Amino acid sequence: MEYKDYYKILGVPRTASEADIKRAYRKLAGEFHPDKNKARDAEDRFKAANEANEVLSDPKKRAAYDQLGANWQNGQRFTPPPGWGGGRGGAGHGSDGAGFSDFFSSLFGNGAGAGGFGGGGGGYEEFGGGVQRDQQAKLAIALEDSFEGSTRNITLGTRNLSVRIPRGVTAGQTIRLSGQAVRGGDVLLELSFAAHPVFKPDGRDLHMTLNVAPWEAALGGAVPVATLGGAVELNLPPGTLSGRRLRLKGRGLPGSPAGDQFVTVQIQTPVAETEAQRQLYEQMRALFPDFEPRNRPAG
Repeated sequence: MEYKDYYKILGVPRTASEADIKRAYRKLAGEFHPDKNKARDAEDRFKAANEANEVLSDPKKRAAYDQLGANWQNGQRFTPPPGWGGGRGGAGHGSDGAGFSDFFSSLFGNGAGAGGFGGGGGGYEEFGGGVQRDQQAKLAIALEDSFEGSTRNITLGTRNLSVRIPRGVTAGQTIRLSGQAVRGGDVLLELSFAAHPVFKPDGRDLHMTLNVAPWEAALGGAVPVATLGGAVELNLPPGTLSGRRLRLKGRGLPGSPAGDQFVTVQIQTPVAETEAQRQLYEQMRALFPDFEPRNRPAG
């Protein structure tokens, strides 16, 4: 029979930790699950990953397997050493009848206990009956949840779960709730941001529009601007044009490094509602005879 290099199948070194093995298995199981991947070799690769995980996620089986040494190559002809008894019994063909390889059986016997696809480390998705199953869901949070960190209580099916939102999370990231799925798998929550009345997120950066008066834009100076951490002063350069973008460094979502806040200036022109106000505009027109706004850049 051919030797199977379980470490190579999972793509991890022989020194890999249990967490590394679990992470590698979940990635492969998700990629090659027959319900999701219709490639010709997907099921074979899924089974191979499942068999490798069955051995390497079990400390006793892994220790027995490692006794064979690191000099064997995948696909090399293999015969168990004389008197081999490492790990026999207690593992073998899955309960759905889809067995492991002859190599596995020669090392660990044919006893029941693998529990079908996804046995050992917990399946990525349900395949067969009675296995662990991860559950995926989406969770919309406020920008303030990411800025400050928070705890959210959610209902998933019939279960009430408490979710800790770490500081600095961004849209598209996933929070894992270990063992909280109905069948003992993990709950995977994909995060998104709810619409905010002021800010639009871009990764850890935040974008906003700031309305200013014509005299503030013309004369420059400090103007108050909202941030998630509270109001701060922004220094407008004299002659700021509408559409100009200014940066508040480090005022975005926290992280290493923190994001920035980008402020786009929008000049708001007051309506002349009284005769005195109208005369003021007339005076401005007279004082700036050479000003031609249509010849100036937009921002």
